[in-house]
Amino acid sequence: MPASDPKATLLKEMLLSVIKLHEADVDVLNIKILNRALKELRYGFKVFHPYRRTRKVSIFGSARTPPEDPNYQLGFRFGRLLSERGFMVITGAGPGIMFAGHEGAGHAHSFGVNIMLPFEQGANSLIANNEKLVHLKYFFSRKLLFVKESHATALFPGGFGTLDEGFEVLTLIQTGKANLTPVVCLEAPGCDYWERWMDFVNDQLLARGLISDIDLALFKIFHDEEGAVEEIESFYRNYHSYRFVNDKLVLRLHHPLSPEHLAQLNETFPDLVVTGQFMQSPALPEEQDEPDLSELPRLVFHYNRKDTGRLRQLIDWLNASSSQPNSPGSLSPCSVA
Repeated sequence: MPASDPKATLLKEMLLSVIKLHEADVDVLNIKILNRALKELRYGFKVFHPYRRTRKVSIFGSARTPPEDPNYQLGFRFGRLLSERGFMVITGAGPGIMFAGHEGAGHAHSFGVNIMLPFEQGANSLIANNEKLVHLKYFFSRKLLFVKESHATALFPGGFGTLDEGFEVLTLIQTGKANLTPVVCLEAPGCDYWERWMDFVNDQLLARGLISDIDLALFKIFHDEEGAVEEIESFYRNYHSYRFVNDKLVLRLHHPLSPEHLAQLNETFPDLVVTGQFMQSPALPEEQDEPDLSELPRLVFHYNRKDTGRLRQLIDWLNASSSQPNSPGSLSPCSVA
């Protein structure tokens, strides 16, 4: 096996892990969990793979929202506008807000990541016969697909599941375990769901020092689909993606910065840099495994790895400083560390 073949190396390690399960005293139930999770994720990766270069938005919200609810109608318009702008949508494949997102986006632009429950959660009629539907037994594998495959997250009013998924996404982004992506909280005009939620965030989490002010930069609240979609689109106006190369963070951009903007960047965000400064660079040698992105200009620096909200402000600054329109280019899949 060539040492330069990382895929073969990883597959060998996986096979060794399976053999060790046989040698160890592992309960059959634990082996069943591993077996089912591996099958589900393998199939999920297969379903998403042909669309890995298309940006997608995960939509969360209540399965119990009826069609006459203004939030359902907002979900429909949001899904429709996303598809018109070239995005695809991912939902839990159920009724309510999930159906609204699929109905708006249409069959061709929809993915379903369905969780099998003893009640309430069957795949909705729009996604049921879609080849882009995945059925999952475990919430953890379902959440992994939602986060790994999406380039933004949209939260509508919902119950325990919506709040769980929303906090999960924010936690992964805050801790650097998932790539930084936009998180938009949507509610229809006259609805105060997210304002009440913000009261709790401010009065309990922030006031007690359980989160910091900068963490509030990780999400935004909207009352219309236009503002939410603009927020997602503008995030990728100049910023494309990032990856870590050893101790450096490499931001891939659509357009390079002018010398004046680079100097201003170093004056505005020195707190994000551990040593040195922001430098523009071509693709690093370690990025040869992503040849489709080799022509994108880079911004390279020694990131402190702790201020994700501040990093979001940096990306917003980069997008605002670019006077050129976004060029679609190729996308790299999202990652979960």
